[in-house]
Amino acid sequence: MAKPISIEVWNPSGKYRVVSTKSMPGTRWIRLLTDQDCRVEICTEKKTILSVEDILALIGNRCDGVIGQASRELLLTEDWGDVLFSALKRAGGSAFSNMAVGYNNVDINAANKYGIAVGNTPGVLTETTAELAASLSLAAARRIVEADQFMRAGLYDGWLPHLFVGNLLKGQTVGVIGAGRIGSAYARMMIEGFKMNLIYYDLYQATRLEKFHSLFFVISCSAYGQFLKANGEQPVTWKRAASMEEVLREADVISLHPVLDKTTYHLVNKESLAIMKKEAILVNASRGPVIDEAALVEHLKANPMFRVGLDVFEDEPFMKPGLAEQKNAVVVPHIASASKWTREGMATLAALNVLGKIKGYPIWGDPNRVEPFLDENSPAPTACPSIVNAKQLGLPSSKL
Repeated sequence: MAKPISIEVWNPSGKYRVVSTKSMPGTRWIRLLTDQDCRVEICTEKKTILSVEDILALIGNRCDGVIGQASRELLLTEDWGDVLFSALKRAGGSAFSNMAVGYNNVDINAANKYGIAVGNTPGVLTETTAELAASLSLAAARRIVEADQFMRAGLYDGWLPHLFVGNLLKGQTVGVIGAGRIGSAYARMMIEGFKMNLIYYDLYQATRLEKFHSLFFVISCSAYGQFLKANGEQPVTWKRAASMEEVLREADVISLHPVLDKTTYHLVNKESLAIMKKEAILVNASRGPVIDEAALVEHLKANPMFRVGLDVFEDEPFMKPGLAEQKNAVVVPHIASASKWTREGMATLAALNVLGKIKGYPIWGDPNRVEPFLDENSPAPTACPSIVNAKQLGLPSSKL
């Protein structure tokens, strides 16, 4: 007989049964559910990702909705397909939400087949992800991790002229590949924070959103340049590159912000690394497989002044052999969204997606304008923040 799944229960007598496959940050999301007569069951198993069998056991015979977990890397994600959606439907459920923006782990066709609404949590990751990319840029440029390890090892005997000499960012050129929301926020931080010049490239024909952010680049850089000039400083410059290769050749710091698909798999490879400056800095807080990690390791070995900052990895949670040993690599464990405000916001949005569907609420009109749901001093709107298959299921929309 299978071992029972360990859970923590809130509001045991609640009318609606909502299951969370992981403990999530904060308690507001729990309160929002229990205040609306939900019994909340939180899995407390010490596993990184639950198996399909584990989740089936959690769903049981009666379940109104599930909050699940997804990663941008498929090795670290729950497998929501026909088996789980059919089980949720049989248990009387109608809603599932990832505590994530992405939903590569979800078979939307299977969800549609069983009439299950699928939620996600956009609108809260832009600034925090951009901040992490900026942090990696600075840590790599100034060799902060190397210096920290040196200090902790008791090797510091006193100031030396050549000790951990890094790169000054002011006046250098930052390159952004992928000019969506996060790429735009990162560019703003590097321009306004470090007075860097900008070169950027959009991988695809610009959507309306990307056109908006391209306009932001123009206005922001122009206005900031005028401000610097008025104060006797060199104004920043900006330009949109005609090709990715132009960014690779000209930029001193390059941050990757593309989507992951067939065209962006190994976007950065041996050939593109060879185009970059010998002392360039490469940052990736987007998707691991956009970099050929094995080629990157060899490039780091051959070019000790080339540096990289990585939040994601090609075979996450694993790193390619040799990467961990490279002192010119700053590596962190997929923490781009790991600010308190963002993670608690993601939990809140996921819970409200499930609650909204259970209660029959309409779908919020703009999934990227989620501040009304996150204001703890006001009641949350009676709407589902973001349901990705709302149109397929014929769910009504609310007016903002």
